[in-house]
Amino acid sequence: MEKSIFEKAEEAAGAVRKLIKITPRVAIVLGSGLGAFAEQIERPVVLPYREIPHFPQPSVQGHSGRLVAGLVCGSPVVVMQGRVHAYEGYEPEEVTFPIRMLGRLGITRLVVTNASGGIRLDLKQGQLVLLSDHINFTGSNPVSGPNNARLGPRFFDMCDAYSERLRVLAHSIADMPEAVYLAVSGPSYETPAEIRAFRSWGADLVGMSTVHEVIVARHMGIEVLGISCVTNMAAGILNEPINHGEVMETGARVQAELTKLLTALVPALDQVN
Repeated sequence: MEKSIFEKAEEAAGAVRKLIKITPRVAIVLGSGLGAFAEQIERPVVLPYREIPHFPQPSVQGHSGRLVAGLVCGSPVVVMQGRVHAYEGYEPEEVTFPIRMLGRLGITRLVVTNASGGIRLDLKQGQLVLLSDHINFTGSNPVSGPNNARLGPRFFDMCDAYSERLRVLAHSIADMPEAVYLAVSGPSYETPAEIRAFRSWGADLVGMSTVHEVIVARHMGIEVLGISCVTNMAAGILNEPINHGEVMETGARVQAELTKLLTALVPALDQVN
């Protein structure tokens, strides 16, 4: 008989718990080209995703596929060095399985990072931006289907999807603008006409990840902080073609800034009540 998502998440969390020897409350998902922070973790325990039961395997450049657990300034943390996406052929339940595992591991605060295309004209390439809200334009919701009450309620509020109090905390550490992120399914980049439409809806950034993870985190009662790196300007804004190499190059340029920010954030998130 096929195991339920709850049973799979419990099994994965149990396997991770036995190996990492710490009890983290804070987890971080590192997006495209943003994985360098994981190299700064003290006393690291590194688990390739393939060694974690039921964990999906990323296939995209810039997502190394490792779980790294350890300490940052004395605070325990677990970091996902890369994620999977629906455009790789995964179902929403598979894309969000790592978040289910983190919830069963005991995580109460999740930092999601991503690479995005800038829609709002005052945003600049290479800028770090706090997410204040999102628009799910993927055409799917990861909690559709039968609900398992052990994971979360059937209906749940998304008004504070990106925690206001955690954004205030982040602002006390670094000066960053806030923006609304719109998620598409990918893997093709958007057309200029789509970007014009998204801007009219109130979207400031566009990308191919994050939103499903945030929905599942909120379903489980996990508080979320979102940080996006504007790796390129969206289609039609600069009248230039977009490519994944540019995304990776820009991500590499902001690694030091993001690492400094996350190093300060982890103990602050760990200590907040």
